[in-house]
Amino acid sequence: MDTTQLLKGVLDLAVLAVLREEDGYGYDILRRLREAGLEEIGDASVYGTLRRLFAAGLLTTYVVPSETGPHRKYYSLNAAGRDQLTRSGKLWRSFATTMDTLLDDRGLAA
Repeated sequence: MDTTQLLKGVLDLAVLAVLREEDGYGYDILRRLREAGLEEIGDASVYGTLRRLFAAGLLTTYVVPSETGPHRKYYSLNAAGRDQLTRSGKLWRSFATTMDTLLDDRGLAA
C-alpha cells in the first residue's frame, strides 16, 4: 500500500509529536521522524509542514549560530501547538480505534 496519502493526513500530528519533548531544526526533525518509522517521508514535505505550522501560530522559531556551518533555525512547540497536539492526538486515537474495530470485525487484523 502506498503510504503517501496516509502520511499527508498525519504529518502535522507527527511533527508536533516529535517536537513535544525536544526542539529541533529541519533536518533533525526529519531524521527523528524517519527513526520513528516514517522512512518514506520526503524532505520537502517536512519543511513545508514546518512552515505551515509556524504560519498557523503553532510553533515558534529561534536561530542558533554555528561555527562550522550555516545557522540553524530551531522549531519549538508553543502553547497553541501543545493544545493542537492534544486535540489531534485524541482525534487520531479515536480514528485508529475505529479502524482497528473495523479490521478486527472483518478478520483483517494482523
